[in-house]
Amino acid sequence: MARLSSIESAKRIRRKVKAKKAKRAELKAIIMNRTISPEERFAAQLKLAAMPRTSSATRIRNRCMITGRARGVYRKFNISRIMLREMAANGLVPGVHKASW
Repeated sequence: MARLSSIESAKRIRRKVKAKKAKRAELKAIIMNRTISPEERFAAQLKLAAMPRTSSATRIRNRCMITGRARGVYRKFNISRIMLREMAANGLVPGVHKASW
């Protein structure tokens, strides 16, 4: 089980990214638009740089929704490989069963 502080930190970063997503997209659209004057594009670039770093989507760390484990997390299920194996063995994940041959 991961430390509770790291789990809460990841949740806080996800909330911040969600809150600032529209503003970041707006500024990036201005920056990439070649029809706008270079001064306006540069001003938008400065505003984007002034935004908090934790509001960037690249700061999000995939974590298991059950244990908070940061490594070996399956994106499809949002749980770690260990929990997926346990849940599949107990029949808790629909459509997944243990392979045997």
